[in-house]
Amino acid sequence: MQKTLTLLRGAFRDPLSWASLTVDLLPLLAIAAFGWGAAPLVALYWLENLVIGAFTILRMLTTGVYRPAMLAICLFTVPFFCVHYGLFCYGHGLFLRQIAMPDANGTSFTGLITWALGSGAWMALFVGAIIAVNAAYFARDYVGRGEAREANPFMEMFLPYDRIITLHFAILLGTLLTLGMDQPLLGVLLLLTIRIAYGLLQSIRRRKKRDAQLAEGVGAT
Repeated sequence: MQKTLTLLRGAFRDPLSWASLTVDLLPLLAIAAFGWGAAPLVALYWLENLVIGAFTILRMLTTGVYRPAMLAICLFTVPFFCVHYGLFCYGHGLFLRQIAMPDANGTSFTGLITWALGSGAWMALFVGAIIAVNAAYFARDYVGRGEAREANPFMEMFLPYDRIITLHFAILLGTLLTLGMDQPLLGVLLLLTIRIAYGLLQSIRRRKKRDAQLAEGVGAT
């Protein structure tokens, strides 16, 4: 426990960790102020998967720019990721919408995005906050600190999948609470708690990675 607290204190020396935590906590505002329930919450997290996928593509392409030797690899990984991750998100989105809105019509990808954006009040604003934080990390760490010069497109390609698996697990547990125990609020809170915990874990991972970079004298700014 003490080690975890020490890691968290280290992680939150970074202002972007606070920004990330703030964005992770924004759904609490949506629940309290805008009456969000389970459907908008899972829709937001699904849209976040798309945002992360888009930045993954950007990271791979940026690596190809900084490391011309990797450009040929990027010409394979980027299209492969678009198809594979896109299908993964598509299937996941259909599953989420079926749980949240069993009577909804349409199965196209754009239809899923339209459903997700319209599922809760001010959804686009919350998605915009997610994009802003990801853009800040990308600009500072991947470009500014030179991570793109060391990155491997193959490794970058697989990074987003653990998040989808974590979210899927959280939604299944939340659904069991909602349907099995008739406790929709508990299901929503469980989903939110797991998502926030995952965000804290990511902040710790970034801090440990940064400490390793500093030890090697990489990107000292």
